[in-house]
Amino acid sequence: MTTFKTKYNRRSFLKVSAAAGGGLMISFNGLISCQPAKEERQPPKEWFDFQNGYVKVGDNGQVTILSPNPEIGQNVKTSMPMIVAEELEVAWEDVIVEQAALNTNWYKRQVAGGSQSIRQEWESLRMAGATAKQMLVMAAAQQWEVEPSTCKVSKGVITNVNGDKLTYGEVASVAATLQVPEEVTLKDNKDFTIIGTSRKNVEIDNIITGKPLYGIDTKVEGMKYAAVMRAPSFGQKLVDFDDSEAMKVEGVEQVFSFTVPQFKNPSKKQSETFDKIAVIANSTWAAMKGKKALKANWKQESSVESTAEHDKELLALFDKKVEKPARQDGNAAKAFAEADQIVEKVYESPFLPHSCMEPMNFFADATGEIIKLNGPIQTPSWARSRVISMFEMVKETGDEGKDKAARKAAEEKVEVQMTRMGGGFGRRLFGDFVLEAAKVSKMANAPIQVVFSREDDMMAGIYRPAIKYKIRAAIKDGAITGYHLAEAAINDNMYGIIPNNFPAGAIENYQVDLVNFQSNITTGAWRAPYANFLASAEQSFFDELAEVLQKDAVELRLEILEKAKENYAAHEKLEATIKDEKQLAEAKKELLPKGNYEPDRFIGVIKLAAEKSGWGNAPDGMHLGFSVYYSHNSYVAEVAHLRMDGKTPKVEKVTCAVDCGLVVNPIAASNLVEGGVVDGVGHSMYGDFIFENGQTTVTNFDQYRLIRTSEAPKVDVFFVESDVDPTGLGEPTLPPAGAAVANAFYKATGKRLYKQPYIKETALLG
Repeated sequence: MTTFKTKYNRRSFLKVSAAAGGGLMISFNGLISCQPAKEERQPPKEWFDFQNGYVKVGDNGQVTILSPNPEIGQNVKTSMPMIVAEELEVAWEDVIVEQAALNTNWYKRQVAGGSQSIRQEWESLRMAGATAKQMLVMAAAQQWEVEPSTCKVSKGVITNVNGDKLTYGEVASVAATLQVPEEVTLKDNKDFTIIGTSRKNVEIDNIITGKPLYGIDTKVEGMKYAAVMRAPSFGQKLVDFDDSEAMKVEGVEQVFSFTVPQFKNPSKKQSETFDKIAVIANSTWAAMKGKKALKANWKQESSVESTAEHDKELLALFDKKVEKPARQDGNAAKAFAEADQIVEKVYESPFLPHSCMEPMNFFADATGEIIKLNGPIQTPSWARSRVISMFEMVKETGDEGKDKAARKAAEEKVEVQMTRMGGGFGRRLFGDFVLEAAKVSKMANAPIQVVFSREDDMMAGIYRPAIKYKIRAAIKDGAITGYHLAEAAINDNMYGIIPNNFPAGAIENYQVDLVNFQSNITTGAWRAPYANFLASAEQSFFDELAEVLQKDAVELRLEILEKAKENYAAHEKLEATIKDEKQLAEAKKELLPKGNYEPDRFIGVIKLAAEKSGWGNAPDGMHLGFSVYYSHNSYVAEVAHLRMDGKTPKVEKVTCAVDCGLVVNPIAASNLVEGGVVDGVGHSMYGDFIFENGQTTVTNFDQYRLIRTSEAPKVDVFFVESDVDPTGLGEPTLPPAGAAVANAFYKATGKRLYKQPYIKETALLG
């Protein structure tokens, strides 16, 4: 067992308040200063008025656990409460799960992004459950006049050495008055009874029976619906509009233009003002019909862009001199100058939309003193802050204390509730639809739900940026002596590359260059940012290198990782022998800097995938392609099993090995792995998105090619057994899939694939 101070790094927060009927509410936040409760709090009159903690215990023994993070299908609304329930020592079947509202006073990171929900909240969730359990035990021990350490807990029942029993409900009201313990003891992993067991999604019954769960299901008395017309081409501004025909549509009540601040390139916070027109109606259908009847004039204020021009621009960027590489180890230029052979390839990827099943939508009521927001959003806190800024609710004075207090007061005037989402994949990080709903509600003086049509979703998206990679390797005496990776990206490099990723730390002469140009097209995170195409490019390249070096594809990767292990060991040796920080830093200058990965864990998934896939022993007609990648703190190796149906490739199966640390909910984890793999195979094979005259040529699913049911491969999932704290899982299985398919296709046909979607290149075979 592990004992934790509740004053975790002096930045912990543990709070107790009484709930209805003498209940207990408790929360732990690892980012806010910890102070024990100093006074008894009176219980609220109703349970559900206070969704501001992790645990609620009623006097009838009912336990409600609140899930703080947005639910986008990654199953955190089940997995996060499982972690609390484990330490709380309650029977899972006795737990009721609720979605918490946004509350930055209580919760550490209410974000669905980066596959970080479980990883970031692991300790906070466990400590919340353990602290609640300890206080309940203390209350029982006080009643029995025994030491708390002599009591045991099982499934919400506390037992003393004499066999006396008390339920949590019987002591909850007393527990709420006790001093918060200074430290709590967490369970050993071997004693887990909930964590590591498969538990069904707590919302599955409502999902399959069609109960209202999603943002688009929101219904509020007096609510109106808004359809929004946006510029048909990127870089356009509104001149004027004619709403005479729109107002004739039955149900249409108002039409007006408005502006909102929106990020053209969200990760760089490049905010611009976007012109829009709102059609307000008493139904979604009337609003959308009214929008179609609108006549608007727009003017182009910047260059008109097209995919063909983008391709030329990106390729030209590879000739651009980079003043400062993103990473530079050794002397790559010298290695290439002295090489016996240079292998150089260019890999290309298109823009991609997010294509969520549930189109963008959001509800806002900005008619009163309190602004109420409700809907599917991956970043509720960021959305709230942007609404506050848009409405200029805080007047900056330059006095840090006053400004902080003003922002806090403004936050209390904006309530954010979260609904389940019908897909996010990064699109719902950016909250442009939240700002639209809030602004339209204020101007229409009515509660408003903004709903995108599918065409709106496709044409007014925030897309994965188009990216090209040029990768070169220098070979001398049969070994890789230099490696140069150059990225040419539209708008942003953040989602294109991680310079410290594999093979950084394993090749002595290593260089990464980043170049980009700015586009009017809005771009941002798309599932598995930076890794989603880089993995396909690099892992395809390593297979080609293996062939040049006449080595097995798996063995080449293992050889490179063994070199990384040697380098890491040299670092560890210095760290063990030199304690002076300055001397240590100076000594490390003689070593190759490390990468951001652990070689042994990399090696583990490679060997597991190779073993489970039957690598090297493919049956006749079956062709295996290998790929491995580290992203979002997890390691994933995949083998695609591909057959040719005439001249058409068919991926029948993917063997997937994953090291994501301890697996909280195996059935949910397997579902995430399977979904990520299928998504990765589908988008690498079929995903394409073309712009002409500043507009997308794709407006709906009849034009946008997704993987079909008959094309989805079977996925065999294998997890590395681990006691390491959980890491990411929602995204890491997508990146390796593309290269696994491309490498298998080469085995089948002798043709390399360099440009996604691969189906365009495979079609050339016919």
